[in-house]
Amino acid sequence: MIKLTKTALVAFSGSFLVGCGATTLVSTPVENIDALPLKVMELTDAEKQSWGHKDLQTDTIPGMSVEKAYADILKNKKGSTVIVAVLDSGMDLDHEDLDGVLWTNTKEIPNNGKDDDNNGFVDDVHGYNFLGDSYNEQLEYARMLRLKVGDAASLAKAQKLIDEEYPKTLQQKQQYDQMYLIVGNADKAVKKELGQESYTKQDLAKIQTTDQELLQYVGVLKQMYQYEDSIDEVLAQLKEGVAYFTEKLNYNINVDFNGREVVGDNPYDLTDVNYGNGNPKNLVEDESHGTHVAGIIAAERNNGIGVDGVANNVKIMSIRAVPNGDEYDKDIARGIRYAVDNGAAIINCSFGKSFSPKAEWVYDAITYAASKNVLIVHAAGNDGNDLDYANNPNFPNDHKFMSTEFTDNVITVGALSPSYGSKMIASFSNYGNQNVDVFAPGDNIYSTMPNNKYEFQGGTSMAAPAVSGVAALLKGQYPQLNAKQLKQILMQSGITTKTSVILAGEEGNTKPFKQASKSGKMVNAYNALIMADNFTKGKINLDQNAK
Repeated sequence: MIKLTKTALVAFSGSFLVGCGATTLVSTPVENIDALPLKVMELTDAEKQSWGHKDLQTDTIPGMSVEKAYADILKNKKGSTVIVAVLDSGMDLDHEDLDGVLWTNTKEIPNNGKDDDNNGFVDDVHGYNFLGDSYNEQLEYARMLRLKVGDAASLAKAQKLIDEEYPKTLQQKQQYDQMYLIVGNADKAVKKELGQESYTKQDLAKIQTTDQELLQYVGVLKQMYQYEDSIDEVLAQLKEGVAYFTEKLNYNINVDFNGREVVGDNPYDLTDVNYGNGNPKNLVEDESHGTHVAGIIAAERNNGIGVDGVANNVKIMSIRAVPNGDEYDKDIARGIRYAVDNGAAIINCSFGKSFSPKAEWVYDAITYAASKNVLIVHAAGNDGNDLDYANNPNFPNDHKFMSTEFTDNVITVGALSPSYGSKMIASFSNYGNQNVDVFAPGDNIYSTMPNNKYEFQGGTSMAAPAVSGVAALLKGQYPQLNAKQLKQILMQSGITTKTSVILAGEEGNTKPFKQASKSGKMVNAYNALIMADNFTKGKINLDQNAK
């Protein structure tokens, strides 16, 4: 399931690679980074919107050095076109910042109801929609209970989760309902008292009254200013919380709900393939996740509007397979195979779940992608968990919960926050010395939204496409790189730090940044391009022990 974090739900030593023409990689310790004026103050608006592209050494922001890479290495170099499949919730195909980077199946005639290219999919001009007209869905463990799918142990675990989650979610919804009502009433009362439709924190402080009810309302609003800069923003966040918990109750953990009925297939029969349609556009405006992800990868650069994606050489293939709930293993397996068979070199997978009754279908699809040298970039997840522990399952993965990885074409990405230091790993991000490969910018990322809008969203879902963009840059400049080599370069060329970081937002849970992932590094576009250049020219070898 796509899990977005909600903002209102309540000493460096690294290696920078220098010189494209160097015969060996030069390690340059930045020994005095702690003496630099680190960004302890609020980022500017421009920095907030592009912090993931900044450079740690120059800007003291833990971005991926994208701007530096374009200025120093990629100037006037676009590279070959790379197809990146966004296996997600669908995307706004008409967005002003994405319409120029869409993959088009030139062998398919639009909207004629025929499979013109005989690839098994009708009218798949820009990708495919495996969800048809469905949107809301259950979480996998609720589906398992409804359909009695899975072994006895898995069903018992699913029942335990439902028994815990339903009353907790109901209580959370009630709390948000109550807070929304209280803050809304307070807002109306203050506006009436002031005789104006908007007000500031300063206006609030000037209110003098003996009315006890109004005094209580003023006190409530003063507390709310601790969370947002305006009461309108507080109300919007509370409304979002109400909607989130309402949807979770009505659909996600409602054992009796059947969101798949409108699709018409048996989602636990891999041979039942006559479903879906050729329109991979988001179904409703709220289905924004895929659009946001696509913009991070490849929003049109330097067009004077919106945002700049990481890569300037990408065509985005939209594959709608992730609903408002947990994705089906069948759709993910078929979506991966569709992407591979139709030319994608990279597949971005910003989703995940804790139950996967047909995981082998997805594992087989990942293996198939590996056989075709297709890189899969997967979000680590937003539960603040250590994925090295078996009791924190995360699907899909590249290890099947064994000691070794069964494939070498999957890179799992955790999320960074914009402030260098102990809080550099986003509080929501999963981590793991073996099962998370790298970290990349993922907290408060500004990107495209449906209907030509732009917003900030946070999650490992945003970190994965950042890495997909860098991978596309590498593949475009050096097409001979295979999936394994792309993964190795992304992992080995990153920047590390000796700083200890807080994990899961828990002050008592700290470890050196180097131990939070397998590589111990943050992805860096500048370094990755240099390493790729030196490797393809035979000047260096990659570490074969680092998958």
